[in-house]
Amino acid sequence: MPAAAPAAQTPPAPDAAPDTAAAAPQLLGVSIGVTSDRRSDDMIATFSRKGARVVHAPTMRIVPLSEDEQLLAGTRDVIADPPDDVLVTTGIGLRGWVEAADAAGLADDLLATFASARLLARGPKATGAIRANGLREAWSASSEQTAEAVQHMVDEGVAGRSVVVQLHGAADQHQLEPLVAAGARVRGVAVYRWLPPEDPEAVQRLVELIVAGRLDAVTFTSAPGAVALLDAADAAGRREEVVRAFAGGVVACAVGDVTAEPLRAAGVDPLVPDRWRLGALLRTLTEHLAANPLDRVRTPRGELVLRAQAAVLDGQVLDLAPGPLTVLRRLARARGAVVARDELLAELPGAQDAHAVEVTVARLRSGLPAPDLVRTLVKRGYRLDVVENS
Repeated sequence: MPAAAPAAQTPPAPDAAPDTAAAAPQLLGVSIGVTSDRRSDDMIATFSRKGARVVHAPTMRIVPLSEDEQLLAGTRDVIADPPDDVLVTTGIGLRGWVEAADAAGLADDLLATFASARLLARGPKATGAIRANGLREAWSASSEQTAEAVQHMVDEGVAGRSVVVQLHGAADQHQLEPLVAAGARVRGVAVYRWLPPEDPEAVQRLVELIVAGRLDAVTFTSAPGAVALLDAADAAGRREEVVRAFAGGVVACAVGDVTAEPLRAAGVDPLVPDRWRLGALLRTLTEHLAANPLDRVRTPRGELVLRAQAAVLDGQVLDLAPGPLTVLRRLARARGAVVARDELLAELPGAQDAHAVEVTVARLRSGLPAPDLVRTLVKRGYRLDVVENS
C-alpha cells in the first residue's frame, strides 16, 4: 500500500535548548486515508510535509475528458441544438469541457453556443470559468448548491425552454426534476464520468484500516467517492463497523456539504471546512488533528501523544509494534494509575497468558528512550510514569 514518508526534521542549533515537541511537524505520527483520484498528489504532498503517513486508496476514478466519447457526443448535440439556458455547476468542469471540445476542433462552436444562451453559475468557481472564456453569467448561486440554481430557474420561468446542465460527479438527476416539472426540456452533459477504482483491493484494505481504528482521519472530496467507500464497506459486510469507527475516533473530513451528504445519510458526522475548498480542507483537518490526538499525557521525558498507528514522545515518533503500542495506549489512559496484567491481557488479541503481557511490556520498554517510564508493581501490574495533573 503506498504511503508517504514523514518529512525530515531540522535539528536545533547547537546552543539552543532542545524543544523537539515545539519544532515537530503538526501531523507527526498521524495516519490519513485519502480517497480522491483527482488532485490527490497535492493532498498527499501537503500532509506528508506536515509529518503524516498517507494511505492512498482512490475509491473512484475519472475518465480523461479527451478520451470520453460520451462527452464529445453530448457536445455535438448541444452545438446542433442550441439551448436557451446553460447551468454551469463547476469551474473545473467547464474548463475541461472547453479543453476537450478544443481537442476535437469544436471549441469555437461550443463557445458561440454558450454566448447565445443565458448562462447561470452554481457558484464563484463556475462564474470564474465562465468569465475566463470571455462569457458573462446572468446569475450565480450564493450557496454553491445545484438546488438553489434550479429553484432560481424555476422561479424565473422555464416553461418551453431548452436547458443544458453541465453535470458534475456529485450531481443527482433528481435535482433537475423541478425543471422538467416546470416545463423545461432538460439535457445533462456529464463532463467527467466516475468509474470503479483501478485497485479495488486497496479500497478494501482502507475499509479494514478504518474498522480497526488504524487511521486518524479519512478525506473525501466528492460525493461519489464517499458513496463508493460506503458501498465497498457494504460489500465486505463492514458498513456498520465503518460508521461506528467514524463515530469512535476516526475523523471523516469532507470538502463541503455536497460531499458530506451521503456520509450524513449513513449516520456519519464529518468534519467540514467553512469554505468548501481543498485548501480549507487541508487547513481544517490539520488544525483538528493537531489539537485532538487520541490521547496525550505528560511524562518526565516530555509530552506523549497517541495516534492511531504511532506514539510520539517529546516530538519523536517511537518505533513500536502494534502490541507494545496497544499497551502504551492503555497505560496512558490510566494516567499513572496501576493497570493489572489481566486488563492488559484483554487488550492484546491472541495473547494467551500473563507471560505474553510480560513479553509485550519488555518490547515496549525497549522502544522507549527511558525504559523506566513503564514501572512494574509486583503482584499488581504496571503503570506509566506521568507528571501530576497531566
